[in-house]
Amino acid sequence: VQLQASGGGLVQAGGSLRLSCAASTSIFELNTMNWYRQAPGKQRELVATITLSGYKNYEDVAKGRFTVSRDTSKNTMYLQMNSLEPADAGIYYCNADLTSRIGRHYWGPGTQVTVSS
Repeated sequence: VQLQASGGGLVQAGGSLRLSCAASTSIFELNTMNWYRQAPGKQRELVATITLSGYKNYEDVAKGRFTVSRDTSKNTMYLQMNSLEPADAGIYYCNADLTSRIGRHYWGPGTQVTVSS
């Protein structure tokens, strides 16, 4: 599975960005799709998850501000990020595992998000 994240950029604090993650396979072959992020000097952390059934889960850093969604016709997952803060800056990665191989996670190259104060 190949994953390609895009949509990052520079935004002012309080602004919004929408990230996209395009998968090379049908979304219906993916058990979970996840957004992670990594700030400089910090460990990569989970941000949000959407499962095959459409169930969504958010980590505390995302609750109330970020929304994960998907377009099954485009095999693409999105992360709408609102009310961005400087602490949200980092590289955002998408990750997924196949229904045929649950637990074997694939990563795509990240997209940089910069938030100016």
